[in-house]
Amino acid sequence: MNRSKFETPFSPIDSSLLFTRGDTNDFRLGDIGRIAPEIKTAADADDLFSELTPHIAILGYPDDDGIKANGGRPGAKEAPDRIRKYLYRMTPPAFLPETASHTAILDVGNLNGAELTLEARHSAAEAIVSAALRGGHRIVSLGGGHDYGYPDAVAYARLAQEKGVRPLIINFDAHLDVRSDQNGINSGTPFYRLLKAVPDAEVIAVGLQAQCNSRHHRDWLIEHGGSCCFEEERHSSKRSLIETLMSVLGDRALKRQPIFISIDIDGFSSAVAPGASQSWPTGFSPDAFLEAFNWLLARFDVAHIGLYEVSPPLDVDDRTSRLAALIAYRFMFQLF
Repeated sequence: MNRSKFETPFSPIDSSLLFTRGDTNDFRLGDIGRIAPEIKTAADADDLFSELTPHIAILGYPDDDGIKANGGRPGAKEAPDRIRKYLYRMTPPAFLPETASHTAILDVGNLNGAELTLEARHSAAEAIVSAALRGGHRIVSLGGGHDYGYPDAVAYARLAQEKGVRPLIINFDAHLDVRSDQNGINSGTPFYRLLKAVPDAEVIAVGLQAQCNSRHHRDWLIEHGGSCCFEEERHSSKRSLIETLMSVLGDRALKRQPIFISIDIDGFSSAVAPGASQSWPTGFSPDAFLEAFNWLLARFDVAHIGLYEVSPPLDVDDRTSRLAALIAYRFMFQLF
């Protein structure tokens, strides 16, 4: 990407999303958050993130073109602001020291590139994420389609390689998402693209469901050094989700290496997350997922999580947006 030509801005969010009660005795995350200026070029992003003290950066990808290209149900473009609606209403954790509970939050805004190709939008997202990670910030990405798992993961992977660390990605998902991009980019191609761009990366897919994945895609990921954890196998062995992670990660959990965590909300049961681009009655419960998620946060250096495929038009009482906001909250305050 020619950095001087990069002109896919992140547009600031509406300030009304930063919820406040105007009460110092009832502080909310909206009272802590600040809105970043518009980012028009990669240089703007480098300047912003290099000058700031470490923040939690919130990025939105209001884009479901990749989902539509994969034959999925649209609606995920509405997710970033809907998740923010619930995230910014939350209170800082009362049981943490006051300094820890007032973590600095910078909302970078939403990617605004409808006039560009999907590939160009992904390049813009990668540039922003890379700048934030290099500046030492922690990131919550709010999709949008899971095709944005590619720019998020590849930005992390390339930085990990520069540090001499083999990139490790944990993908919580009902699907492998290793479809070939031969016929174009879509929400099923992120980890195919990642492993083509960074062959040394390792992808561990957790929460896979038998009805969602072909044998070819399973074999392809294994041939490329990945691991497949199917829910049916987990249940038949009577293992918890956290026990599955412990088994597949082994001694790597003792090294506190940097990892990227990608969360496609369709890995959850439709009973708790009906607002997904695709969902099934089977899948994670919030309690089982959060136990495993907390363990990963405690054992690894997790600087970035991505939440994808929440679809508010398909939701019931915004359950799925609330769940995504809660996962972001747990990451932001390292509640493990």
